[in-house]
Amino acid sequence: MTPEHAPSSQPAGGGQGMSRLNPAALPVADAARVLTRLGGKPVNEAMLRADIDAGAPTNADGSVNLVHYAAWLVKEMSVGGAGGD
Repeated sequence: MTPEHAPSSQPAGGGQGMSRLNPAALPVADAARVLTRLGGKPVNEAMLRADIDAGAPTNADGSVNLVHYAAWLVKEMSVGGAGGD
């Protein structure tokens, strides 16, 4: 894993306690929260785990790369594998 794809452990905002989110390496729970906020529809950890069980890509540490996950969703939708709504 290259450094720019590694999870960030440094706090954002000058060390005020909030950790930065790395869209290339999000824990499943964080990925669900981000997708819910950005997508307008609720996404929970169980939904992401079901996609992972169905073949959605993950990093070696089990985290989710949002770009790779989005590409997988598009591929699944094009072959009729995703329900959409």
